[in-house]
Amino acid sequence: MLLKERLLYFVVALILVLLGLSTRMMEEHLPDFVSSHFGDALWAAMIYCGFRVIIVSKSKEKSFIFSLLFCIAVECSQLYQEDWINAIRGTVLGGLILGHGFLLIDLVRYSIGILFVYLVDKYFIKLRLA
Repeated sequence: MLLKERLLYFVVALILVLLGLSTRMMEEHLPDFVSSHFGDALWAAMIYCGFRVIIVSKSKEKSFIFSLLFCIAVECSQLYQEDWINAIRGTVLGGLILGHGFLLIDLVRYSIGILFVYLVDKYFIKLRLA
């Protein structure tokens, strides 16, 4: 059962990655609100799913807290500006993972993304058990 759940979270995380990347690649075709906010919210939702893959046997609340703390840590790490980490951020993958500059609004976007996927996760698990 745990393997099936891990696989489900992994597939959902991949879907979220694709959706998040598409908001970046097609931003000129999307409404401004979507292109401005959805990428970060989807990234944070993917982080939640990643934690579910890793700690599926633990509570969803732990995944919620860990993913929120992880996203906050990544955002706050953007306040640290040294050549070596900026070189990592300068790569495509490094920029996608670590970001480029601290924005307070990103913390709001991350929180909303994690909260949304957590609530969907909790709701569907209840349905499955019923």
